[in-house]
Amino acid sequence: MSFLLLLCFSLFLMGCSKTGGDSGSQDGSDKPRLVLVDVSWDSIKVHNRIVGYILQHGYGYPEPEYLFAETLPALQGMVKGNIDIYMEVWADNIEEAWKEALASGKVKNLGPNFPDAPQGWYVPTYMIEGDAERGIEATAPDLKKISDLPRYWELFKDREVPSKGRFHNSPPGWSCTSINGIKIKSYGLDKNYNNFITGSDPALVASMVSAYEKGEPWFGYYWEPTWVMGKLKMTRLEEPDFDDAVWQDESNRACSYPSAQVLIGINSELEKRAPEVVEFLQKYETSLEQNNEFLAYMSDHNNDEKAAAVYFLQKYKDEWHGWVPADVAARVDQALEEVK
Repeated sequence: MSFLLLLCFSLFLMGCSKTGGDSGSQDGSDKPRLVLVDVSWDSIKVHNRIVGYILQHGYGYPEPEYLFAETLPALQGMVKGNIDIYMEVWADNIEEAWKEALASGKVKNLGPNFPDAPQGWYVPTYMIEGDAERGIEATAPDLKKISDLPRYWELFKDREVPSKGRFHNSPPGWSCTSINGIKIKSYGLDKNYNNFITGSDPALVASMVSAYEKGEPWFGYYWEPTWVMGKLKMTRLEEPDFDDAVWQDESNRACSYPSAQVLIGINSELEKRAPEVVEFLQKYETSLEQNNEFLAYMSDHNNDEKAAAVYFLQKYKDEWHGWVPADVAARVDQALEEVK
């Protein structure tokens, strides 16, 4: 999920005033039914199901409620106590609102879910390294940096403007689309490359996948974690390190994108209502590669976020066993053994 995607400001959470999930559960458990927020991208939905599976089968909590909201309403819902857990707070996207929420004392930051999420300009790795299994030879073995692109433009020749290469930019209306356009000029690439703005995210992905399946060159913008980066072996080209002074110059932007912080947030009352859950979430952390991987798995399995969560839990036992006590891990393992 890129921090540059547009936010929808739905307000249906604003009028509620009760704290968190139910104080008890309909199945007779004295443990509360917790509320996790599903925002509009896939990775958070998988993380929610990973947490939900462990809570239900390991700790004996009722199955959580997965409540949909967009980014800012989700944060406001957590401040109000209508949401207990927010597994992917992209803090840089909502910097001021996040700072205000923390300052209120009603929300707590439990640390990163996964390392800072990158975005930038990618090419298929086979262009640099080749792919012996597919019979693809390296066509740009020295392509490592943005500064290498001028001498390789003919590999990316734009069929509509054959005197230049094609850079596949993001859709109109996204902030990154204009930023990428500025970067192209700042790096002097406008002499060699056409800034091709794709019509939609699916169109951008389709162009990448189509080229990849044919073993052809492709050059464009994307971000991680995403299912397509889990399926395809892509290389992000090196840019000058992020420099805030350069970045703040909106006519320049000739440096790397800032990496986005992806944090786990909770309503502060959860420490009293479910301290064992907070202790678990404080240890919860995944890698960027794992996120790409389970998103690719989800894409291949009917976009089933629960199936992707089970896949993660079955494959990465050594990792998540370190998040929970041994008896909790044993109960989750037993439940996983019964999954067909």
